[in-house]
Amino acid sequence: MEIIMIKFLRILLIVFYAFAGMYHFINPKFYYPLIPDYLLFPKLINLVSGLLEIVLAICIAVPKTRLLAAKGIIILLILFIPSHIFFITEGGCMFSSLCVPTYIAWIRLLVIHPMLILWAWSIRKSNGL
Repeated sequence: MEIIMIKFLRILLIVFYAFAGMYHFINPKFYYPLIPDYLLFPKLINLVSGLLEIVLAICIAVPKTRLLAAKGIIILLILFIPSHIFFITEGGCMFSSLCVPTYIAWIRLLVIHPMLILWAWSIRKSNGL
């Protein structure tokens, strides 16, 4: 039963990050306001983030690259923390891109983000798909 759950979580993670990565290309204007002003080249950051999410999702599907990809997702999530903090400092509202109550932004940073890291770590073993 545990193996089935891990496989399900792995497939769900692949779909989640593949879609998230593609969305950077489908609707890049959603992400631009979420990139802190002090970071240069927001369009490049958006494209690289999206591409990395897609590549890491594909690598999760391959047993030989799964551990490295899980670590890559974790590093990417850590790199996204400044964006979450920026979002909170802006009051949880980024023009027409995304607007939520500040407490939701805090939950996103303090609860959901660590859960995403734990999720990536939980599927790192390469016992087939």
